[in-house]
Amino acid sequence: MAKVECVLEARSWLGEGPCWHPGEQALYWTDVPGKLVHRWHPKSGEHQKWRTKEMVAAISVRAKGGLIVASHTGIDFFDPKTGETERFVEPEKEKPQNRSNDGKCDRQGRFWYGTMMNNFAADMSEAPITANTGGLYRIDPNGSVHVLDQGIGIANTFAWSPDNSVMYFGDTLDAIYAYDFHAESGVVHNRRVFGKLDTNQYGHPDGSTIDAQGFLWNARWDGGCLIRWSPDGKVDRIVKLPCRRVTSCIFGGPRLDILYVTTVRYGLSDADLAEQPLAGGIFAIDAGVKGVPDGQFAG
Repeated sequence: MAKVECVLEARSWLGEGPCWHPGEQALYWTDVPGKLVHRWHPKSGEHQKWRTKEMVAAISVRAKGGLIVASHTGIDFFDPKTGETERFVEPEKEKPQNRSNDGKCDRQGRFWYGTMMNNFAADMSEAPITANTGGLYRIDPNGSVHVLDQGIGIANTFAWSPDNSVMYFGDTLDAIYAYDFHAESGVVHNRRVFGKLDTNQYGHPDGSTIDAQGFLWNARWDGGCLIRWSPDGKVDRIVKLPCRRVTSCIFGGPRLDILYVTTVRYGLSDADLAEQPLAGGIFAIDAGVKGVPDGQFAG
């Protein structure tokens, strides 16, 4: 059985978008409604925070230095040295009702991200998604924007098989999908359902990562667990966490053999939080497998 440990009681309101920076040997993640970017060095224990102008939902390493992030209204470059963001592209300028959600770089240096209807109410209470207005986008290093899919409820999960033949993407309101992926062109097609489970028992699909064996690790919102899916779409393993709302995961550490997991406090009652005091923390799992290095944005 995999060992699960809370390595940082971060108390993130909505911890999301974990990103392992191999050069810094540090974990980045975001607190979406808190408008915070976090960085934690496991070796030293140093934990830093930056407040951003907009909500940030996803983070990837930029090869030229700093990070590329999916902010509320577009894609920005973020410089941890200054804490400043610089707007790069704004793919959904004509859709003010939407916001960015999950995103990640492929191994060819392109940034992929998805959007959703912005359902944060003014008092930060939960509001329903009333329309599937989100989309799936690819941002190339030269700043060109490509629309790959539309009609998405809540865009989540970005991962590529170790041989680059399959891309995984999900809609939290529906299922995890698999697409045929053409690495050179960045084109996806032949979308099909990869994984879909009873949401009452296993929660909803949120963020994911891939391991070196080609198995997909998926965080389950309101499911209190991670699910490891085999390449043929079968449940291989379920790892339970002491928090109901598990949002995403990424392999990190010098050998990429530690699975870091983000969780949230958002939407939990006082009674829930009393039962889940570690909610919003960063968890580490000895999963017994290694991960695959994420891509870095080449622009």
